[in-house]
Amino acid sequence: MKIGLIVPGGVDRSGRMFVIPVLLALIGRLASRHEVVVVSLDPNTEPSEYELLGARVVTLGSIKARNRLSWTAVTLGKLMSALRAAGGGFDLLHAFWVFPQGTLAVAAGGLLRRPVVVSIGGGELVWLPTVRYGGMRTLRSRITMSATLRSASAVSAPSLYVMRPATRVRPDIQWLPTGVDTTIFRGSIKRTCGAPWRLVHVAGLNEVKNQETLLRAVRQVADVCPNIVLDCIGVDALNGRVQALARDLGIADRVRFHGVLTVDEIVPFYDKAHLFVQSSLHESMGAAVLEASAVGVPTVGTNVGIVAEMAPRAAFAVPVSDPGALAKGILGLLENSQRREALALAAQDFARTYSADWTVAQFDELYRRLVHMPPSRRGPELTTI
Repeated sequence: MKIGLIVPGGVDRSGRMFVIPVLLALIGRLASRHEVVVVSLDPNTEPSEYELLGARVVTLGSIKARNRLSWTAVTLGKLMSALRAAGGGFDLLHAFWVFPQGTLAVAAGGLLRRPVVVSIGGGELVWLPTVRYGGMRTLRSRITMSATLRSASAVSAPSLYVMRPATRVRPDIQWLPTGVDTTIFRGSIKRTCGAPWRLVHVAGLNEVKNQETLLRAVRQVADVCPNIVLDCIGVDALNGRVQALARDLGIADRVRFHGVLTVDEIVPFYDKAHLFVQSSLHESMGAAVLEASAVGVPTVGTNVGIVAEMAPRAAFAVPVSDPGALAKGILGLLENSQRREALALAAQDFARTYSADWTVAQFDELYRRLVHMPPSRRGPELTTI
């Protein structure tokens, strides 16, 4: 088959920096079976074409327009040009996330008369007013999201957390986590017991990831367990605010900020960590949770995304924006090695079961069903696998 993937970014030509590892794992495996063309809508890149993991990548670059409607029209035109320049003949389009990727893919699929899969992957279906995050802020955006989901040939969600509310629009939505490459993310659940206790947090520094709650929790943990180290890995979108808070809380010597690292640079931090910590206000899944799990690190995190369904057997979930609960969960697991290892084992089993290989097999089956299905049957009436 010839498959067109429309993605928000995360496919830098280096394959190492500024990438989404779960997306790369999917692309590489699909490209080993099919002809794959990836169109990236990352506005922070220049227009270009290159090969990556056996796929052809086309980046559209930054697109200027007077308003969202004209931007969508211009971008759709550029998307169609990119698909034609790639030789056309696509059997199917697959978009990650709902807007704008999914909306554009549905429009392009209509023009090409080809089925379209849309995978939820961000904050498309939420609105968090305190941090002004999500795709459901206005009536127009809610109509756009709903129309995109209804018009897609099939829709997938990476966790029950985002799947449940979407069933109101798409009762046939498929649960399908975007698994990690377990040939890269692998390790033993065994860790040395005792100080220094190591926590790892892999996420961009931004208000949705809510590092304020995390640092306040670490402050409480440090009062009981002074020999603790938190490694924070991710791009800083808050211009030093999180680092300043660490200083104000008196834990600057316990929190290390490493910025953006390559995948191979991140794995050693997982290898040494006793716990992965998540403090997000929202996650559609939480790829870093699965990365840590695959390496043998259990998670203490907020009850969102994949953590919500892994808990209580394979993760420890706490309420959002509750530093006391997060601190209590961290201390409880640090003090109980048997419980910590049981969680790590269950988490690793979860990540290995729903790995990148599993994900690709599920999408491959879905693609084949859609491509061989009569056009009149494609759409909301499609049953899940």
